[in-house]
Amino acid sequence: MKYSIRVNEVKDSERQNAENPSHLRGFATLVFGDDFKVTNIAVLESSEGKLFVSMPRYKSSERDESGSVVYKDVCNPITKEFREELYDNILATYEKAKDSERGEEIINQDEKGLPEFTVSVTPFEREGSNVRGLARIYFGDCFIVNNVSILSGKEDSLFVAMPSYKTKQIGDNNKPIYKDICYPVTKEFREKLYTVIVNEYEQAREKNQNRVRENAGSQVNIPDKQQDREATPFR
Repeated sequence: MKYSIRVNEVKDSERQNAENPSHLRGFATLVFGDDFKVTNIAVLESSEGKLFVSMPRYKSSERDESGSVVYKDVCNPITKEFREELYDNILATYEKAKDSERGEEIINQDEKGLPEFTVSVTPFEREGSNVRGLARIYFGDCFIVNNVSILSGKEDSLFVAMPSYKTKQIGDNNKPIYKDICYPVTKEFREKLYTVIVNEYEQAREKNQNRVRENAGSQVNIPDKQQDREATPFR
């Protein structure tokens, strides 16, 4: 699978703080094919001076044993082999950026066409929310994107919202501006991806409705034992 990496080094003046020095050393962007971009991948340095890669995360509603908030990856490599390959390439590209070379690496450049992907969708409805389901996108068998939302718009039309984060910028409506963490780059791939997600949602929703109807029908046919006991006297 073709992908490219671009890394920007975070300069010392941007990350040094006398009271709380940052371990952040750079940001990486990953692009599958020329069509799907993943941003906000961090290159960090441990207290032992070792560099490592951290995928973009979100704060979940879960708590660990100590009561601390649990953070989960928005997207991440699935297999050990691809994780090692990707992280090694990101760190190698970071070193190039440090040395003032072009911080970009392209893998499998000869591969053409749109990236291969599959999606899985879980429909659900929450009172007071326009969220109708959550989707996951799988690129090949090696990378997953979580927290893709299916939302209901005007006249119950459906649209797809990619995982995003709140910036420090304020919009014209005096509300924070959100930016997508990962998203389709080209119109062609965006239309294909969103169509597949919405279609999968419709199919999954229909299956759920059929299952509910089947369960309701089977319950109607179950004899009411209490009524049987009341209608039949003891012998």
